[in-house]
Amino acid sequence: MSTTPTNASTPSAAGDDRNLVPVDETYIAPSLEDRLAIFWAKHSKTVIAAFIVVVLAVLAKGGYEFFAAQREKAAVADYAAATTDVQLKSFIADHDAHPLAGIAQLRLADEAYAAGNYTDAQTGYSKAAAILGHTTFGQRALLGSAAAFTQAGKTAEGAAVLKQLSADLTVAKGIRAEATYQLAAFAAEAGQTDEATKLIAQVSSIDPSGQWTQRAMLLRSRLPAPAAATAVDDKKQTVAPAVNFKATP
Repeated sequence: MSTTPTNASTPSAAGDDRNLVPVDETYIAPSLEDRLAIFWAKHSKTVIAAFIVVVLAVLAKGGYEFFAAQREKAAVADYAAATTDVQLKSFIADHDAHPLAGIAQLRLADEAYAAGNYTDAQTGYSKAAAILGHTTFGQRALLGSAAAFTQAGKTAEGAAVLKQLSADLTVAKGIRAEATYQLAAFAAEAGQTDEATKLIAQVSSIDPSGQWTQRAMLLRSRLPAPAAATAVDDKKQTVAPAVNFKATP
């Protein structure tokens, strides 16, 4: 008769996990897979929420860019279709902050200036400059505003805008040279020869090979001689020589 040892271990049934060691933060040497499992158990909700936020942000950005592109295409099409003053004004009203509204306003101001409506032109140029900012077109609008002021008899206001453009080193050199030339012309007309001469030299330094430098040189040729030079010439003519050499009879 056979006997079974009392200390024999009984095999564990398949699927019996009672003798497994729990894997958590206190487990001495967890594998990479174990660490990932622990992290996921603790932070899965946060990870999923963050992922959803990122996806929604990407979708929102793409949707906004698509909408902006469609809106831009519509604005360009509307501007191209605006061929009359009434249509341009309607376009400006519908797209008041768009750069093309500034261009439309600039066109209307040019038309008003050409027609001799200088007050309307000045208003239009100012509105265009406000929309177009410090772009070349915005600077061009400021130059138009100065010209309209001058033509309307508001020379001081026009000169103030011209001085602003002339002194701004970030303004396009062609526009800056024109503004400085106009200031020189004002000075010459007022009989301020020294000031005009100084401004003419400034035009030459801003754009040496530009058309406004050529016109400035022509303006200088028409200026009277500076007062200091005239006084020196008169003194030379009136002061007798210190020594006279007379021929011996």
